[in-house]
Amino acid sequence: MAAKDPTIPPAPIDEKKTDDMAGSEASLIDHLTELRQRLIYSLTAIAILFVVCFFFADWLFDFLLQPFKSATGNNEEVRLIYTAPQEFFFTKLTLSLFGAAFLAFPVIASQVYAFVAPGLYKNERGAFLPYLIATPVFFLFGAAVMFYGVMPLALKFFLSMEGSGSDSVTIEMLPRVSEYLSLIMTLVLAFGVCFQLPVILTLLARIGVVDSDKLKSWRKYAFVGVLVVAAFLTPPDPISQIGLALPMLLLYELSIWSVKLVERNRAKRDAAEAAKKA
Repeated sequence: MAAKDPTIPPAPIDEKKTDDMAGSEASLIDHLTELRQRLIYSLTAIAILFVVCFFFADWLFDFLLQPFKSATGNNEEVRLIYTAPQEFFFTKLTLSLFGAAFLAFPVIASQVYAFVAPGLYKNERGAFLPYLIATPVFFLFGAAVMFYGVMPLALKFFLSMEGSGSDSVTIEMLPRVSEYLSLIMTLVLAFGVCFQLPVILTLLARIGVVDSDKLKSWRKYAFVGVLVVAAFLTPPDPISQIGLALPMLLLYELSIWSVKLVERNRAKRDAAEAAKKA
């Protein structure tokens, strides 16, 4: 092996990056220990909120009945049934866990950020934080669209099928409490997750996986994909399927605009760095 030429100066060290990452080195055991601690904090928050939500389960379930009440026009008594002695109790447990996980998201997100932040450079931490904030905002927006817009219309569609089968037969919709809660939770998750589309595509654009030209060329495939996803995630009625498909198509167009903004900011940053080196 040839000896190193002492006249060649060593490669410069990026002191800024070194300072940003200082103190972030840790062994695998340290990472696993910290991960366990973060999980304990998150599960503790969920457990505490689960107990709180269980005490307010009746109020929470009454709140989730608002789309049903709106669909009936608030003119008649809303009736639901349960067909097993333990069904409503387990429904309250499920509702409490769902509410606890929903309310504990800020704690969970903060623990995720605290775990990954030491491994990121300062500029990367600044770029990661806005997405952590945007995720629950878009999730809540999607849930609100479903809860106050799509769900009442879908229930009106289902209620319109009530009627008389014959002189001695009355057809009436009496949902089971567990089935109604399952439908609500499924649609909340479906709309909340699907409304993450701008967040996901913008994040992929920041790491160079997609760009605005690709997204424009994928429009027709995105249209078909959105219709398939809406048909798979929603009940088999046209109202809820259209109610999910239309916002997703609009969000796809919003994603293209957001990716363009990322590309514009990157171009400005690259131009500024080139000017400094010149």
